[in-house]
Order: sequence, then structure tokens, then C-alpha cells
Amino acid sequence: MSVPLLKIGVVLSTMAMITNWMSQTLPSLVGLNTTKLTAAQGGYPDRSIGVLPGNPEESWQVYSSAQDSEGRCVCTVVAPQQTMCSRDARTKQLRQLLEKVQNMTQSIQVLDQRTQRDLQYVVKMEDQLRGLETKFRQVEENHKQNIAKQYKAIKAKMAELRPLIPVLEEYKADARLVQQFKEEVQNLTSSLSLLQQEMGAYDYDDLHSRVVSLEERLRACMQKLACGKLTGISDAITIKTSGSRFGSWMTDPLAPEGDTRVWYMDGYHNNRFVREYKSMADFMTSDNFTSHRLPHPWSGTGQVVYNGSIYFNKFQSNMIIKFDFKTSTISKSQRLDNSGYSNTYHYAWGGHSDIDLMVDEGGLWAIYATNQNAGNIVISKLHPLTLHIIQSWTTNHPRRSAGESFMICGTLYVTNGYSGGTKVYYAYHTNSSTYEYIDIVLQNKYSHISMLDYNPRDRALYAWNNGHQVLYNVTLFHVIRSEQL
Repeated sequence: MSVPLLKIGVVLSTMAMITNWMSQTLPSLVGLNTTKLTAAQGGYPDRSIGVLPGNPEESWQVYSSAQDSEGRCVCTVVAPQQTMCSRDARTKQLRQLLEKVQNMTQSIQVLDQRTQRDLQYVVKMEDQLRGLETKFRQVEENHKQNIAKQYKAIKAKMAELRPLIPVLEEYKADARLVQQFKEEVQNLTSSLSLLQQEMGAYDYDDLHSRVVSLEERLRACMQKLACGKLTGISDAITIKTSGSRFGSWMTDPLAPEGDTRVWYMDGYHNNRFVREYKSMADFMTSDNFTSHRLPHPWSGTGQVVYNGSIYFNKFQSNMIIKFDFKTSTISKSQRLDNSGYSNTYHYAWGGHSDIDLMVDEGGLWAIYATNQNAGNIVISKLHPLTLHIIQSWTTNHPRRSAGESFMICGTLYVTNGYSGGTKVYYAYHTNSSTYEYIDIVLQNKYSHISMLDYNPRDRALYAWNNGHQVLYNVTLFHVIRSEQL
């Protein structure tokens, strides 16, 4: 608003100057300044003094003057004769002056119009600027909020990444070790080439065995890197929504390279049909599948596909069956002695989940409970071909209090429930026969988890959550032994 106000001030100042100029200059141009008034004697208003010009016919005449009751001057003016107007030089000057005043008036009108137009433009611009100022304020506030949100997100990410710092330190040492291996391989390769040319086959065979030994050491190092302690679980990733409230789905961790088939089993009893999807993409986007009919219905949701066969608990029994998909036959069956079944020692959600079969980096496992262990969880490692128990561990955790469980690197992880807020809170380490209580959040996105299994190839947890098939990525803390490889 400062610009239009300035323009209005200039216009008013210009008009005042013109008015002053007219009041001072106009009388001199028309001859009024030649009249000399004699002061009224006594100051009485009824007295007047006659003033006669030198040549009455050539100028205007003021023949009397007086003051009114408020002291203002009252004059009587006699204009020249009409016949003199056209020949009077002062009349021409007056006419020219009036034309100038008229031109100035028109200029002032044009200036006023422009000023009004500019004023409207500035007012409109002022509204726009105020609107922009409001928008900029909103953008600034939103920017601050976005920065706060980004800061919180970055802080959360840093909290997730903090456990990886010691891992990275270990990786630095491993990197040096791998670099040493690479240098040894390069040296051996160079020596091998020379010996092939100069020393004959015997030395070549010796160096070849050394190369094989080095490769085995590297492979052993990588296998140790594959295992670690669970430190975090990602948010749930929904893959598909299908089936009933309970079920299981999985991929084969020992499938050949490029084999990404998905296996799908709806329900926890009175069903014996297993769906096979060609790939995860097919599973997610289509309903094209191959159906396999099992010789017996399964019990619970603890099935697992491992090395081309499905392992499941036969309904209403403690029998474990290995079914070969390629031959569509039972290749092995074995009773799990003393294990409870038919909802004797199930997970907290029920569903005939007495026996839970699972795999990790170490092989095939069975999680169940026995009377001898007072209904607490028993961990047994099974031979995948014979289904015989290789070794068992008894824990102090009641089977009925567990929501779900899964194995990673020989450690059993147990959740505190299957609905509502869920977390992994108990871990039993078979390598040391010790347990600990932990606190790792597991997002229960759809409020009812009836299946939870780890896949060592994908490094992911597969879950059936109230008719939704979901995945969780896991974070493992790798412990690297420092002894000489």
C-alpha cells in the first residue's frame, strides 16, 4: 500500500502547488497587482474607498472595498467594457492561462485515472502477496514438520543400524582375512603356472590340493557368516491375502538355483491338498497352481518343505511323515515318541499345533512338549532322511504359553503371544544349552499369527496372519570366531 499512497501524495502536492501558483501569479497576469488599496479609516465596514486606475478602459477596476463583521475583505470589481475584450492583451493572456489551466486539469484527471488504476493493481497485488506470504508460512511450517518427521525416521533408522556397528568392525577384520586369501590364491596361481612349465605334474598336484584346501577354508568362513544372533525384525510385508484364518506357506531353502516355487496349505486339519505355485510372482499375482494330494490330512500349521519333500504331522497322531513331491509317495514316516498331540500341548492359539517342524542353517528340527518335561518345550534335531532324533534339549518354557516359535542358527526364538502386541521374548541356544529373555518387536499386522517359520536361504520369516501371507526380514548379529582358520 506504500506505493499508491505515495502517488496520491504527489498528486495532492502538485494540485496544491498549482492552486498556490494561480493565487499568486494570476492577479499579476491580469493586472490586479496594479491596484493599490488605501487602508480603511477607522476600520468600519460601512466605509469604502474608491480606487481609480490610470486608464479605466484598459483594465479591471476595484472601486470600493470594505471588511465584513468577521474581518474578511469585501471588494467590488468592475470589468472592462465588452468591446475591449477582444483587443485587450491581458484578456489574451487570461485566455491562454485558462487554456493552460484546462490542459493541466485534463493532465491531472489522466494522472488521477492512472493513479486509481495503479491503486487497484497494487491492492490486487497486495492480496496476492498476502496469499503468497500465507502459503510460504504454511510451506515453512510443513517443512519444519517434514524435517521433524525425517529426523525421527533417520533416528529410528540409526537405532536399527546401531547393532550393526560391531558387525562392521568384525567385517573389517574379515575383509583383511579375505584379502589375505586372495593374495594367497594369486601367489598360488602364479606358482602353479611356473611349476606347470618347469617342474612337472607332481608339484602341480600339490599346489592344486593347497588351492582346494584354501577354497574349503573360504567356504567355512562364509558358512560361519551365514549364522548369527537375531537382533531385529522388520515390519510385516504383505504378499497375498487368501485362505482361511489359519494355514501355512513356505519355500524350499534347499531348492536348486532358480527354483522359487511356493507351497501353500490352507487350514490346520481335515485337509490334504497342497498347492504348488511356480514362483513367488505367480503366487502374488495369479491363482495358477498345481495341486498335490497327501496320503493323510495334516495336523496344525507346522509343516515344512525341505529338499524337495514335505514334512508334516499326521492328523490326530504323533507321526511325522516325509512325502516326496517328485514321486508323490511317502518316503519315510516316524513316530515322535512321548510328544503330545491332538491339542495336548499346543501353542496358545490352539489348532492342533502340538508338533512344529522347522528348518534353519543347521537342518531339520521338531518343537513339541512331553509329559516327562511337564509340558515344557522340547527341541529335537532330526535326521532329514530317517527322521530319527539326533539330539534333544529340554527347556523350562511352557508350550501352551508360547504364541509361536522359529529356529535360527540353532537357537529357538519364542513369541509371547499370537494376537495384539507381539514380541520375541525368549531364546534358547542349543549350542550352549542356555536361555535368555530378549525383547524384539514383531509387528502383528492382522492380529492373529497361526504360523511363523524361518527360511535360511531368504533370511526371512514366513507368517500366516489372519488370512494374510506376510514376510519379515530379519537382522542377524554375526559372531566370527577368532581362531586360525
